[in-house]
Amino acid sequence: MKLRKQIADVLAQRKPSTINDRGLVQAAVLLPLFDKNREPHLLFTKRTLTVATHKGQISFPGGARDEEDQSLQFTALRETYEEVGVRSGDVEVLGRLDDITTYSSNFVVSPFVAAIPYPYQFNICKAETEYVLEVPISALLDRSCFTEDAIVRNGVVDPAYFYQYQGNLIWGATARILTQFLDSVFVRNAERPPAII
Repeated sequence: MKLRKQIADVLAQRKPSTINDRGLVQAAVLLPLFDKNREPHLLFTKRTLTVATHKGQISFPGGARDEEDQSLQFTALRETYEEVGVRSGDVEVLGRLDDITTYSSNFVVSPFVAAIPYPYQFNICKAETEYVLEVPISALLDRSCFTEDAIVRNGVVDPAYFYQYQGNLIWGATARILTQFLDSVFVRNAERPPAII
């Protein structure tokens, strides 16, 4: 079974939990999957130090919902085009993950998993994106790149996840979304996942 279908099937069987809190800003991100050298990868961005929030962090492309956005999926696609130049017509949305909240910036983030073609001529918005990071899923599944901790906020203990890849640290909301995706679709320390294509 091709990975694309496997992911779509897994996500179709889940009912993603949504968070409706008027005190939080709605946002959406895209988890762009692609096949590079016959191995599935995820695309991340390194945010610049000039953006309003989450400066310098590794993240998935995405951002806040605009009033005119028809849906949160539209937001994720629009923001991905604005940040890295991936056209919505080149994106196959495979499904949605559970909403998560950010701890410091008061966002509720809706993550969408998608397949994109590769190689691709990314067109990076220099004001928002310092560079793109192409990470093999096999590296993210390797326990040696992953650590877990706990953070106490207002008396509540929350898990905190950290991924290291080639000197880049993936943490915070992005790491929580990534962990949700990997735990939903893969078994850690499994054999190399099949290629998307």
